[in-house]
Amino acid sequence: MNKTTYESVDAYIASFPQETQALLTKIRKVIRQAAPKAEEGIGYNMPAYKLHGPLVYFGAAKTHIGFYPTPSGVEAFKAELQDYVTSKGAIQFPLQKGIPVALVKQIVQFRVAENEEKAITKKKK
Repeated sequence: MNKTTYESVDAYIASFPQETQALLTKIRKVIRQAAPKAEEGIGYNMPAYKLHGPLVYFGAAKTHIGFYPTPSGVEAFKAELQDYVTSKGAIQFPLQKGIPVALVKQIVQFRVAENEEKAITKKKK
């Protein structure tokens, strides 16, 4: 089985059905607004954002959009995420429910602050 390797976020999004593309475009827009200084690229063959290290990733699956804000991003929003399937560093947003824009924005902003704090601490050492 040949696995597609994506060269850009645009190519990644374009490879999905129209309805899924709309959700992927929405989550991308939220991430870019919440983390305007983050570098966008492909990591683990899905859209990836970096700012002083890995920030967040997202990807489409058959029944959901996977959002990967690292374990700390999931842990910090445990209460807000109780209606979603989560694991150590992943959240599943069911396709039929759409993207919870405000929640994604909060999580991304949390991750930006966390990575910036780590970068400051690292500089001091």
